[in-house]
Amino acid sequence: MAGSREIRNKIKSVKNTQKITRAMEMVAASKMRKAQERMKKARPYGEKIRNVAAHMSRANTEYRHPFLIERDTVKKIGIIVVTSDKGLCGGLNTNVLRKTLNQMKIWSNEGEQIEACCIGNKGLGFMSRIGANITSQVVGLGDTPDMARLIGAVKVVLDGYTQDQFDRVFIFYNRFINTMKQQPVMEQLLPLTDEIMQSDNQNDAPEKISWDYIYEPEAKPVIDDIMVRYIEALIYQAVAENMASEQSARMVAMKAASDNAGNVIDELTLIYNKSRQAAITKELSEIVGGAAAV
Repeated sequence: MAGSREIRNKIKSVKNTQKITRAMEMVAASKMRKAQERMKKARPYGEKIRNVAAHMSRANTEYRHPFLIERDTVKKIGIIVVTSDKGLCGGLNTNVLRKTLNQMKIWSNEGEQIEACCIGNKGLGFMSRIGANITSQVVGLGDTPDMARLIGAVKVVLDGYTQDQFDRVFIFYNRFINTMKQQPVMEQLLPLTDEIMQSDNQNDAPEKISWDYIYEPEAKPVIDDIMVRYIEALIYQAVAENMASEQSARMVAMKAASDNAGNVIDELTLIYNKSRQAAITKELSEIVGGAAAV
């Protein structure tokens, strides 16, 4: 059995760790509320531009944007992997990276080439370790998603699709369900289909409604800007969802760590008391034995 001093040092060390995890839990809880508010505020804009893009995709125009054109064959796929920059958030990054890796294996077995855009340090490190072809990257976003920092890496992927470097583009991220649940998902960004651009109004059946618009100055520049903004809104929303998921997962993980530290402290305290009691009993036995001998 370990000595009393060694056990006391262990108890002190675990208590210090518990203080750190409790502080991180409180910080994550505060950041989680802000991240959730930011995510909810971004949703109305994303839903509105989704409706506009869906209506324009079904409009009777002479110009058809490249994002709306299906490719006959799929030889090269671009993926956007959204992860966190920091760890200590449970299995959040592991789950989305596992889903990404499994899908990459399926595509590789089908003979399709894959290029990755990494948003977040954890995803970048993982893709580098497995030897993936990384075309662009963004790290160090902090606690607030900034479209100005995302636009560079996103533009590389969008330009690659427009220039026929990619036949399809997918995004992987963690969707925020609630505080206790975050779901890793894969969504197709390009090409845009009617299934992707669902209208919020269930009565607006795509096959029954034909939209038409008057464009000023002409259709091409307006549609080009709308489609690019739509894809940017989808990516921004995915990053916001992932950040809210990150803070929620970190809060839960730190609470579990604090509870486990409390259990360890209780166990060490019990061991310390048993050790101390055994030492006292031994001393008393020695005193009694010495007195009897005298």
